[in-house]
Amino acid sequence: MSGGKLPEYMSSSSTDNLDALKTLLSATDLPPVHLWHPDIERDINMRIARNGDWFYNGSIIARKRMVKLFSTVLRVDDDGETYLVTPVEKLRIQVDDAPFTAVLLHKEGTDTNQGLVLTTNTGDKVLAGEQHPIFVEYKRAGGEPSPYIVVRDKLRALISRSVFIELADLATTLEDGTIGVFSDGCFMPLAQR
Repeated sequence: MSGGKLPEYMSSSSTDNLDALKTLLSATDLPPVHLWHPDIERDINMRIARNGDWFYNGSIIARKRMVKLFSTVLRVDDDGETYLVTPVEKLRIQVDDAPFTAVLLHKEGTDTNQGLVLTTNTGDKVLAGEQHPIFVEYKRAGGEPSPYIVVRDKLRALISRSVFIELADLATTLEDGTIGVFSDGCFMPLAQR
């Protein structure tokens, strides 16, 4: 599901609402890029910056609807490269970190029965859990964490600092000292032990 607010009936917290939330978010209208294997492959001068801004030939793409359209045909192939894919051609683009940025967090339910929905800069909404895990990498200088959520297939979103702070506020500590969050029945660590 993409864009818009969650329905009004999602405002109360219960297991039924979490099931309804899963059903709502499972509806998708994305093109079947995984089925497309065009013969034409080339590079295009398009870049997605770490903050989620899109650029073409060095100029920012200011039209949000254009960015949203492009985001629906993104795919990461086995070579680790990111492509815009159509039935006719596959265009390699540059991605500084992740193709999406998680900019909003919505919590449904409480404690181990909660569901955490993250919204990306392109309006995609994903329920964190087994299909969409949250994970943290420590690859930047100084050991600063880079938190992510899997959006679809091999595409992931860098979780913004403000959303990561919200996740940290929701974190619990397990008996072994691991700090993380529960969502959709899964525990996802937020910090290294």
